[in-house]
Amino acid sequence: MSKRKFFLLIVLMSLSLIGIISIQAYYINNSVKNEKDRFTDNVKTALYYVSNTIQKREYSEYVYKLQDLISNNAVVDTASIRNLYVVQENQDSKETVVYRLGNLEENYKFSSPLFDIGLDTLSVKRVYNDRETKVYKDISNKKGDADLSTQQKLLLLDKISSTDEILFEDVYKDLAPRQPIRKRVSENEIKNLLQKKLHDLGIDIDFQFAIYGNDLATKVQSDDFEYDKASTFSVPIFQNQNDGSPYKLLVNFPDDSKFILSSIIGMILMSVIFTSIIIIAYSSALYQLVKQRKISEIKTDFINNMTHEFKTPIATINLALDSIRNPKIIEDKDKVMRYLNMIKEENKRMHAQVENVLRISKLEKNELNISKDRVELHDLIYDAITHVELIVEDRKGYIKTHFDAEQCTVLANETHFTNVIVNILDNAIKYSPNAPKIDVYTENVGTNILLKIKDQGSGMSKAAAKRVFEKFYREHTGNIHNVKGHGLGLAYVKRIVDDHQGYVSVESEKDKGSIFTIRLPLIS
Repeated sequence: MSKRKFFLLIVLMSLSLIGIISIQAYYINNSVKNEKDRFTDNVKTALYYVSNTIQKREYSEYVYKLQDLISNNAVVDTASIRNLYVVQENQDSKETVVYRLGNLEENYKFSSPLFDIGLDTLSVKRVYNDRETKVYKDISNKKGDADLSTQQKLLLLDKISSTDEILFEDVYKDLAPRQPIRKRVSENEIKNLLQKKLHDLGIDIDFQFAIYGNDLATKVQSDDFEYDKASTFSVPIFQNQNDGSPYKLLVNFPDDSKFILSSIIGMILMSVIFTSIIIIAYSSALYQLVKQRKISEIKTDFINNMTHEFKTPIATINLALDSIRNPKIIEDKDKVMRYLNMIKEENKRMHAQVENVLRISKLEKNELNISKDRVELHDLIYDAITHVELIVEDRKGYIKTHFDAEQCTVLANETHFTNVIVNILDNAIKYSPNAPKIDVYTENVGTNILLKIKDQGSGMSKAAAKRVFEKFYREHTGNIHNVKGHGLGLAYVKRIVDDHQGYVSVESEKDKGSIFTIRLPLIS
């Protein structure tokens, strides 16, 4: 897959994930908003219900008292009749249709022992409502009515019918506000009414309430009520004749947020869980894509380097064989032996490369049998140095040892641990552009021995130092073949050191060389 397609795929996947998360967030936010609105509507409904119920209760109490007063031989102080007439006359049918809406008002004035409002006398208005529709046929031909005008005809019809109801609203709205608020309503009444109505509306959480007059607290309130403009609900209570009121019934809910979220918590949790799964799956897929792409690049690099590693010895072997076939050379035993030695060395070189790959493969599958014995680490270091000292001398370099460790007995596999040291030394030689200068140190630290291999080569970046022990990893230097290798040597080193319960690390700086440190536990 090309870089452009790979980048486009990641962008599309990322945009899709962002879109899904945004839609989920919008849906959750919308659901929370809808639940808040529904909660607010239900609370307002409950408050208006309580306000109206309390006002109706108070009004009923006044009606009962006023009825008792009027029935107690009260004398009408004044009376007045107010009527509205609508008259329609049909000349063809000789019919007259009269619609009448009438009010009879009776005013009473007397002293009141039933209302403790601080007044000597009390005026009460008693109102009778009357509605009537009548049809008259040829009303003008009735005896004695022939010369009546329309106005006189209406006066003739002006009679009050049965009483519909007794209205005391004016008296109630005038008298009730004179009472202290604590005498008009109690905390228990408000609490019981609110509790019942809220329960009917599905709101079963604690609440606090109060009645405020002219934006000031009254004595009618619950113990823990605290006014908060942002979260307190309010409706007017005890409205006056102008439908206004100085009093407000207020209520707030300490746990309203939890209650609102509780109704949709299941949906929110499911949404969060599924969104998290999508994010994890996306991250994992993206990680695998990037990892596979890197592995593909590393393997391509590995194949190219391995090809280069094999091409050189194969070409050398072919040249040596061609030279041996030459009749002039085949008779020269010294030259034949020289070419045969070259073939043997190049064959060993290829065999070592194959063995390195096989060892890593077996380590990955835990099939490599590593038996350990008591060995002297200094002896293993000397043995490893003999494998590379000819190459170092050929390049006019040196390997110096600085053995400061008094104890160097470890439990190790002689062959594999020697290969570990050889690989580090070989790495130091390959990455020294000039004559390789290598120093090997040992020292005791507690119950461990430290082995440090320091070179003065090209070094590596910090990013490369973190990944240098990964399989197939090689730092690119512009031309991947300028230093031979396949990225398996140091991976092998780490696996063997780990198997020996040791620890390996590297400190490096570009153009200043590297220091590889191996720590192994000592045995007595």
